[in-house]
Amino acid sequence: MLLADQDRGRWDRTMIEEGLALVPMALTGGPVGPYGVQAAIAALHDEAADVTTTDWPQIVALYDVLFALTPSPIVALNRAVAVAMRDGPQAGLALLEQLAEEPLLRDHHPYHVACADLLSRLGRKGEAAVAYRRALDLAGTEPERAHLRRKLAPE
Repeated sequence: MLLADQDRGRWDRTMIEEGLALVPMALTGGPVGPYGVQAAIAALHDEAADVTTTDWPQIVALYDVLFALTPSPIVALNRAVAVAMRDGPQAGLALLEQLAEEPLLRDHHPYHVACADLLSRLGRKGEAAVAYRRALDLAGTEPERAHLRRKLAPE
Protein backbone atom coordinates (compact mmCIF):
# COMPACT_ATOMS: atom_id res chain seq x y z
CA MET A 1 0.00 0.00 0.00
CA LEU A 2 1.34 3.40 -0.91
CA LEU A 3 2.43 5.53 2.02
CA ALA A 4 -0.09 8.18 1.03
CA ASP A 5 -2.90 5.64 1.35
CA GLN A 6 -1.93 4.41 4.82
CA ASP A 7 -3.87 5.35 7.93
CA ARG A 8 -1.13 6.63 10.21
CA GLY A 9 -3.54 6.44 13.11
CA ARG A 10 -3.18 2.66 12.90
CA TRP A 11 0.61 2.75 13.20
CA ASP A 12 1.97 1.37 16.49
CA ARG A 13 3.01 4.55 18.31
CA THR A 14 4.81 2.62 21.07
CA MET A 15 7.07 0.91 18.54
CA ILE A 16 7.57 4.20 16.69
CA GLU A 17 8.64 5.99 19.88
CA GLU A 18 11.08 3.18 20.63
CA GLY A 19 12.53 3.41 17.13
CA LEU A 20 12.75 7.21 17.23
CA ALA A 21 14.74 7.00 20.45
CA LEU A 22 17.28 4.73 18.74
CA VAL A 23 17.86 6.85 15.62
CA PRO A 24 20.32 9.35 17.17
CA MET A 25 22.46 6.47 18.39
CA ALA A 26 22.35 4.85 14.95
CA LEU A 27 23.63 8.08 13.40
CA THR A 28 26.25 9.02 16.00
CA GLY A 29 27.53 5.70 17.37
CA GLY A 30 30.27 5.30 14.75
CA PRO A 31 30.47 5.48 10.99
CA VAL A 32 27.05 6.03 9.49
CA GLY A 33 25.89 2.99 7.59
CA PRO A 34 22.91 2.23 5.41
CA TYR A 35 20.76 1.00 8.31
CA GLY A 36 21.25 4.24 10.21
CA VAL A 37 20.26 6.25 7.15
CA GLN A 38 17.23 4.03 6.59
CA ALA A 39 16.28 4.54 10.24
CA ALA A 40 16.52 8.32 9.79
CA ILE A 41 14.27 8.14 6.72
CA ALA A 42 11.74 6.05 8.62
CA ALA A 43 11.88 8.49 11.55
CA LEU A 44 11.00 11.41 9.27
CA HIS A 45 7.98 9.48 8.01
CA ASP A 46 7.01 8.54 11.57
CA GLU A 47 7.25 12.09 12.88
CA ALA A 48 5.01 13.56 10.18
CA ALA A 49 1.27 13.72 10.79
CA ASP A 50 0.62 12.84 7.14
CA VAL A 51 2.25 12.71 3.72
CA THR A 52 1.87 16.43 3.08
CA THR A 53 3.70 17.43 6.27
CA THR A 54 6.57 15.00 5.68
CA ASP A 55 10.00 16.62 5.34
CA TRP A 56 10.52 15.52 1.73
CA PRO A 57 13.64 17.66 1.11
CA GLN A 58 15.35 15.95 4.05
CA ILE A 59 14.20 12.53 2.88
CA VAL A 60 15.62 13.15 -0.61
CA ALA A 61 18.90 14.28 0.98
CA LEU A 62 19.00 11.09 3.06
CA TYR A 63 18.32 8.98 -0.05
CA ASP A 64 21.30 10.73 -1.66
CA VAL A 65 23.43 9.59 1.29
CA LEU A 66 21.96 6.09 1.16
CA PHE A 67 22.63 5.84 -2.58
CA ALA A 68 26.25 6.88 -2.00
CA LEU A 69 26.58 4.14 0.63
CA THR A 70 24.66 1.42 -1.22
CA PRO A 71 23.93 2.31 -4.84
CA SER A 72 21.10 0.14 -6.12
CA PRO A 73 18.08 0.41 -8.38
CA ILE A 74 15.79 -0.03 -5.34
CA VAL A 75 17.33 2.96 -3.56
CA ALA A 76 17.07 4.94 -6.81
CA LEU A 77 13.39 3.96 -7.09
CA ASN A 78 12.67 5.11 -3.54
CA ARG A 79 14.58 8.33 -4.13
CA ALA A 80 12.56 9.01 -7.30
CA VAL A 81 9.32 8.66 -5.33
CA ALA A 82 10.65 11.06 -2.68
CA VAL A 83 11.65 13.53 -5.42
CA ALA A 84 8.11 13.28 -6.80
CA MET A 85 6.76 14.20 -3.39
CA ARG A 86 9.18 17.11 -3.12
CA ASP A 87 9.17 18.44 -6.70
CA GLY A 88 6.02 17.01 -8.26
CA PRO A 89 5.05 13.91 -10.22
CA GLN A 90 6.77 14.93 -13.47
CA ALA A 91 10.15 15.21 -11.72
CA GLY A 92 9.73 11.78 -10.13
CA LEU A 93 8.48 10.19 -13.34
CA ALA A 94 11.52 11.49 -15.24
CA LEU A 95 13.75 9.68 -12.74
CA LEU A 96 11.67 6.51 -12.94
CA GLU A 97 11.89 6.56 -16.73
CA GLN A 98 15.69 6.58 -16.41
CA LEU A 99 15.37 3.34 -14.42
CA ALA A 100 13.06 1.57 -16.91
CA GLU A 101 15.79 -0.70 -18.28
CA GLU A 102 17.15 -1.77 -14.91
CA PRO A 103 16.88 -5.58 -14.90
CA LEU A 104 16.06 -5.67 -11.18
CA LEU A 105 13.10 -3.32 -11.66
CA ARG A 106 11.55 -4.81 -14.79
CA ASP A 107 9.71 -7.43 -12.74
CA HIS A 108 9.58 -5.46 -9.48
CA HIS A 109 5.91 -4.59 -9.02
CA PRO A 110 6.55 -1.55 -6.75
CA TYR A 111 8.37 0.10 -9.65
CA HIS A 112 5.30 -0.25 -11.84
CA VAL A 113 3.01 0.93 -9.02
CA ALA A 114 5.16 4.05 -8.59
CA CYS A 115 5.04 4.75 -12.33
CA ALA A 116 1.28 4.20 -12.39
CA ASP A 117 0.70 6.49 -9.42
CA LEU A 118 2.74 9.32 -10.92
CA LEU A 119 1.14 8.89 -14.35
CA SER A 120 -2.27 8.99 -12.72
CA ARG A 121 -1.38 12.14 -10.79
CA LEU A 122 -0.37 13.70 -14.12
CA GLY A 123 -3.75 12.83 -15.63
CA ARG A 124 -2.25 10.23 -17.96
CA LYS A 125 -4.91 7.65 -17.08
CA GLY A 126 -4.38 5.28 -20.02
CA GLU A 127 -0.65 4.97 -19.38
CA ALA A 128 -1.33 4.63 -15.66
CA ALA A 129 -3.73 1.74 -16.35
CA VAL A 130 -1.05 -0.06 -18.38
CA ALA A 131 1.43 0.33 -15.51
CA TYR A 132 -1.15 -0.79 -12.93
CA ARG A 133 -1.90 -3.89 -15.04
CA ARG A 134 1.81 -4.71 -15.21
CA ALA A 135 2.08 -4.29 -11.44
CA LEU A 136 -0.99 -6.52 -11.02
CA ASP A 137 0.65 -9.23 -13.14
CA LEU A 138 3.73 -9.08 -10.91
CA ALA A 139 2.12 -8.62 -7.48
CA GLY A 140 3.00 -11.43 -5.09
CA THR A 141 0.12 -11.38 -2.65
CA GLU A 142 -3.65 -11.22 -2.84
CA PRO A 143 -3.89 -7.98 -0.80
CA GLU A 144 -1.51 -6.33 -3.28
CA ARG A 145 -3.55 -7.62 -6.20
CA ALA A 146 -6.82 -6.47 -4.60
CA HIS A 147 -5.37 -2.99 -4.06
CA LEU A 148 -4.27 -2.81 -7.70
CA ARG A 149 -7.63 -4.05 -8.96
CA ARG A 150 -9.27 -1.19 -7.01
CA LYS A 151 -6.88 1.25 -8.69
CA LEU A 152 -7.91 -0.15 -12.08
CA ALA A 153 -11.64 -0.05 -11.35
CA PRO A 154 -13.53 2.66 -13.25
CA GLU A 155 -14.33 5.70 -11.14
